[in-house]
Amino acid sequence: MMDSQMDTEGQAQLMTCYNRTIRRLLPLLLLAAAALSLGGCMYPNNQLKENQAPPRDAVRNVQAAIDDYYKETGLLPIKNSTMETPRYEKFAIDFSQLKQKGFLSEIPPAAFENGGHYYFIVIDEETAPRVKLMDLITVQYINDLNQTIREYMDKHQGLVPKGEQVYPGFYRINYKQMNTKEKTLRSVYSGQKIETMIDDNGNAYVDYAFDLMQAIQKSGLTSFQPETDLRALLVDNTLYVPVKSVPYRYVNGEPVALAG
Repeated sequence: MMDSQMDTEGQAQLMTCYNRTIRRLLPLLLLAAAALSLGGCMYPNNQLKENQAPPRDAVRNVQAAIDDYYKETGLLPIKNSTMETPRYEKFAIDFSQLKQKGFLSEIPPAAFENGGHYYFIVIDEETAPRVKLMDLITVQYINDLNQTIREYMDKHQGLVPKGEQVYPGFYRINYKQMNTKEKTLRSVYSGQKIETMIDDNGNAYVDYAFDLMQAIQKSGLTSFQPETDLRALLVDNTLYVPVKSVPYRYVNGEPVALAG
C-alpha cells in the first residue's frame, strides 16, 4: 500500500512539474510556430526556392514558345496596350494564349502571373520579336514616387519638388522639400543604387546614366549616330528593359536624357 501510495504521489509531482514546464514554454512555442507560418511572407517571391531558377532559362523557353506561336498563327500572344504606353512597357505576353494552344506547359515562376516580380514582354514586335523582362519592383517604386509627388503638388499649387538640374529639362528630386526620405532602388543591370529624376511637369523617372555609361564602355564604341537611343545598349546586352525611363543621346562623351 505504501509503495502504491508513493508511486501515486510521485506521478502527481511529475505531472505538476510537467504542467508548469508546459506553461512556461507555451509562449515560446507559440512564437516559434508564428515565425514558421510567417516565414514565407517575410521573403519576397524572388527569394523563395521556386523562384531561384535563372530568369535567363525562363526567357529562353518563352522566346521559343513565342517563335513557334508566331510561325503557326502569324500573330503574337500579347496583351492590348495604348498609344500612351511607354515603349519598354508596351507589349506584355499573354501566357493564357500560350498555354491554351499548347505552346507552353506552365507559366515561369519569375513571371508576375505566377507570383514572380517580372512581366515578360515583347519588343521589336514588327521586325524580330524578342522576349525581355520588365522589373516590377522598379515600376512600383516609380509609381509610388509619382503618387507622393502628385500629392505634394496638389497641396502646394502645382509646385514641382525639383532640385539641381542634371540634364536639360530634368532635375534631381527634392525629397527634403517634400518632407520625405529617398528609398534605395537597385539597378537590375549593375545592382548599384540608381538615381531618380523629375521633369518640369512633375513626372519621375529612373536615371539610367550610370548603367548606360557602363554599357558604352563595355561596347568599346566611342561614337553614335545623333538619333541613337542609348537604351538599346541595355536591351541588346541584358535580359531587361529600362522601365520608367526616357531616351538618352550620346553628348560630349556622356549619356544625356532627352526631354519631351
